[in-house]
Amino acid sequence: MNEKLRNAVYGLAIGDALGVPYEFENRGEFECTGMTGFGTHYQPEGTWSDDTSMTIATAKALKDNDGKVVLYDMVNNFLDWKGSKDFNCNGKLFDIGIGTSNALDTGLPGTDERSNGNGSLMRILPLAFVDCTDHEIREVSAITHGHKISKDACVIYVHIACRLLAGETIQDIIPTLQYDAPFDRLCKINQLEEDDIRSGGYVVETLEASLWVLAKYDNFKDTVLAAVNLGDDTDTTGAVAGGLAGIVYGVDGAFAQECMDVLRGKDMIDKCLW
Repeated sequence: MNEKLRNAVYGLAIGDALGVPYEFENRGEFECTGMTGFGTHYQPEGTWSDDTSMTIATAKALKDNDGKVVLYDMVNNFLDWKGSKDFNCNGKLFDIGIGTSNALDTGLPGTDERSNGNGSLMRILPLAFVDCTDHEIREVSAITHGHKISKDACVIYVHIACRLLAGETIQDIIPTLQYDAPFDRLCKINQLEEDDIRSGGYVVETLEASLWVLAKYDNFKDTVLAAVNLGDDTDTTGAVAGGLAGIVYGVDGAFAQECMDVLRGKDMIDKCLW
């Protein structure tokens, strides 16, 4: 198995599972210090959600096609997940975004400006591990999220992941992220305070929050816990940040291993990696 891919996906799954019990809770009204169960979705400890499900469904389609992007297979995997046939941690779907659900039901992605949830960003990380074009990244986003902002966010995130995989540091990368609005804060994200960071379901917020915690902390544990403790869309912020933290730090440290010990569905994750 590709060790870097394993670290990225398991980092994402850990961040996701840490955040599941706290989804929609306000910042400062809870404190995540490790894996716990129940909470918002009343799921057992170590349960991951749609973020990991759709990530491994994406990875499985890439694996089955020797690293090539085949949208038809990705869509079928997403439909199997939505129908609780595969890719669900505990065997049954319990969390799905409205935009994602509508797109999979109709075959038509959201394309208006209000359709820029983080539902494609949260699953796009496996594309950093194959030889794909920016156009293909945008096409994979547009299975569910077709607006330019969502597609651009996915391209930016995959590029950052690739640069981290190549050995660059996040502190070196951030000043080079020179984009027009709404991504114009990325180049100075490490200079912002926590009160400047939002962590809702808007794709730009998720990208900003994930890069902010990655830049602020210097280890896997503090990065993923800080991501979750930003509140609101805790599982997705945890997942998106956790995927990058897994690339940078791996998942072999004591805290990550404690999380891995209780993480559910590891056999399902493993079958989707290469």
